[in-house]
Amino acid sequence: MGFFKTIISKLRQGLERTRESFVTGIRSILLGRRLDEDLIAEVERRLLESDVGVRTANRLVGGIREAFRSGRMERGDQALDYIKAQLKTMWPPADRELLTAGPGNKPTVILVTGVNGVGKTTSIAKLCRTLRDRRATVLLGACDTFRAGAVRQLEIWSERLGVEVVKGQQGGDPAAVAFDACAAAKARGVDFLILDTAGRLHTQDPLMRQLTKIRSVVSKQIPGAPHEVLLVLDATSGQNALRQAEEFDRAVGEAVAAGPGDQAGGGGGRGGVTGIFLAKLDGTARGGIVIAIKDVTSIPVKFIGVGETPEDIQPFDPDAFVEAMFAPDQSAGHGLSGEE
Repeated sequence: MGFFKTIISKLRQGLERTRESFVTGIRSILLGRRLDEDLIAEVERRLLESDVGVRTANRLVGGIREAFRSGRMERGDQALDYIKAQLKTMWPPADRELLTAGPGNKPTVILVTGVNGVGKTTSIAKLCRTLRDRRATVLLGACDTFRAGAVRQLEIWSERLGVEVVKGQQGGDPAAVAFDACAAAKARGVDFLILDTAGRLHTQDPLMRQLTKIRSVVSKQIPGAPHEVLLVLDATSGQNALRQAEEFDRAVGEAVAAGPGDQAGGGGGRGGVTGIFLAKLDGTARGGIVIAIKDVTSIPVKFIGVGETPEDIQPFDPDAFVEAMFAPDQSAGHGLSGEE
């Protein structure tokens, strides 16, 4: 949608711990050295120990090894450039766009889910702030009716951001709140309706069935909705985040299969989760999990959280992400070439 402008310095700051734990080691063994089989094996070991995932590591090292043996790659600097270039190609532009109802159709419905404690409500606030900054009108639906204080937490953010919240009684039917929120969004002609759902594990069958019911209600009220199903993941959980992405995608996909045919016009052709909001990226050394999630699940990371305030949201831009992750240390007297 062209909504966003990436701020390289903020992203670079947010990826500092990832760069220190993963990239610095790769850079240190490659820069200024000639390639040989031992060095390639060391690169392979370090990649496998990182959170980029086995499949990605094997593909990257396989490409380096083949190029070295054929004489097309001789130096570590070339191998580093190859790794960066390959990582940037993993996310096609259309894959990362926020799915919408299309021109002239309102509202776009974004259903947000995830486990407890991942920063889901804060991530919703960040997304809301971004949309508001682009002059879009937003309505929030508080479909987490079970957790004590969940609705109030969403209300506090809504008051700060100047948006309204549709809510129900604590302990009430979340699908009924979704119904009311859809009706209100249509009546008010808002651009976006964001539905917050209760934190849940994919193994909690009653809550997953509840998600099925919410989707069914929403799709009946607004054709093609939900247009986007965003899964919020905590980047600090590393491989656990990857497992959550796999399981939620499967569970949400099963929910779609069990419900009415509500995919027309929404979901970008995917039956399950359509995008990921990766929260707390600034607080982890496991930023490479972005790569593993894409490689294993094909679910695109669409937004990343790089701080605690509503302004600390970035659209996921592969070029900016990889450049920030591989940037030389400032202390070494280097800048981020072409970006600062």
